[in-house]
Amino acid sequence: MAGLGFGMGELHLYLPLAEEWEQDRDRLVEQLRGSGGCLVAFSGGVDSAVVARAAFEALGDRAVAVTATSPSVAAGELELACQVARSIGIRHATITTREIEDPRYVSNPFDRCYFCKTELYSRLGDWLVEHPDVGRWVRAIVNGANLDDLGDHRPGLRAAGEHQVRSPLAECGLTKERVRAIARGWGLAVADKPATPCLASRIAYGEPVTVERMQRIDQAEQWLRQRGFGDVRVRLHPGELARLEVAVEDLSRLVNGPIRDELMARMESLGFRFVTLDLRGRRSGSLNSLVPLEQLEHSARE
Repeated sequence: MAGLGFGMGELHLYLPLAEEWEQDRDRLVEQLRGSGGCLVAFSGGVDSAVVARAAFEALGDRAVAVTATSPSVAAGELELACQVARSIGIRHATITTREIEDPRYVSNPFDRCYFCKTELYSRLGDWLVEHPDVGRWVRAIVNGANLDDLGDHRPGLRAAGEHQVRSPLAECGLTKERVRAIARGWGLAVADKPATPCLASRIAYGEPVTVERMQRIDQAEQWLRQRGFGDVRVRLHPGELARLEVAVEDLSRLVNGPIRDELMARMESLGFRFVTLDLRGRRSGSLNSLVPLEQLEHSARE
């Protein structure tokens, strides 16, 4: 039931959170129903899972989720995506992308993500051509970008625009918090899963992206998670310096006791020469602080 509240000197209505998520859900489902048939670029994270569930609710057999795999995908993420797709009930397929073969991507410029997403969306288009039984009814390719993503350095959104890929969460004005509320309301297993962007995003801009580096980063993060550090990042900087980001409340546990010595031994065995701990704790997209202001302004304009 709607309640009464006061704000800015006038009477207004507010809705309890449960009704808010239901309204967000219904708006998202209706928007996807209007597409007539869609392909969801599906990583298995909370954003794309909500889009996939909404697409399945809206379109049934005329919705398909496609997951890309490559050396930049962290261990276990493909298996999780398959499990989430099965739980939703949506048709699911996997493809292999080859961004690591693009020298522009490997050189790791500030717009590296543009080349990665260009490869992804091109490959999704190819997949539809290769599967005409699906391609004949797909009218849109959609991703999981939410409203918060529009305010960050996201060169991949430029690639989405160039390939006419839609972002239904952003179009519905849904922030990350509201997307998670929908996921919880639907009981999705990934509702509270931390974001897991590609492994290349851990490598400082200008440092070449290699399969070997991404594997080392992945192994280091797995080691930390196995010891109870849930949402972590291992950032690679010049000189094979690893900058660790963990939750602020976990900082003291990481530097005290035997785990510190175990950590140093493991990191050295993986080839990191120096290990530092970021005292600001875990932050999404912290390497974007290295992006020049003019590049950020250019991205915002685009």
